[in-house]
Amino acid sequence: MSYPEATYRDGGGEISARYRPAETAPNLLTRGGGSTHYLATTEQTHGEFGLYRIDMAPRAGGPATHFHRTISESFFILGGTVRIFNGELWVDATEGDFLQVPQGGLHAFRNDADAPASMLLLFTPGAPREEYFEKVAQVADWPEEERAEFFLRHDTYWTD
Repeated sequence: MSYPEATYRDGGGEISARYRPAETAPNLLTRGGGSTHYLATTEQTHGEFGLYRIDMAPRAGGPATHFHRTISESFFILGGTVRIFNGELWVDATEGDFLQVPQGGLHAFRNDADAPASMLLLFTPGAPREEYFEKVAQVADWPEEERAEFFLRHDTYWTD
């Protein structure tokens, strides 16, 4: 492997870094007291990746087993216990644990614990996941055809 082709071609560098203090309010509040922080969106990274902090409430559950055809997904546990399915078995992941799921890899995650949990989610290449996070809780009430189109548009294929 080698470095990719240069995308920055000007001579002396530029001031373009984006600082996000830890106390920044979450971008999305989820049912039961969880939240999602959009740390680096696909738009901000020019499609290179998307990075999100997911803070899950106790017993928040999570998505069923699924896979993505176009994006990989990586999980880094910041705190608490996140139950992660690696395609073969469920693992109780705790602070510092990491799981990388390539395109096509079966996976799922949930918080079954009586305590909150927090993790980083990294999608590569970047994908517009914000709409997915903002609407996924509503899709159960949608007509089947509309729900299927939503998941297809967001590269989410269920196995259950």
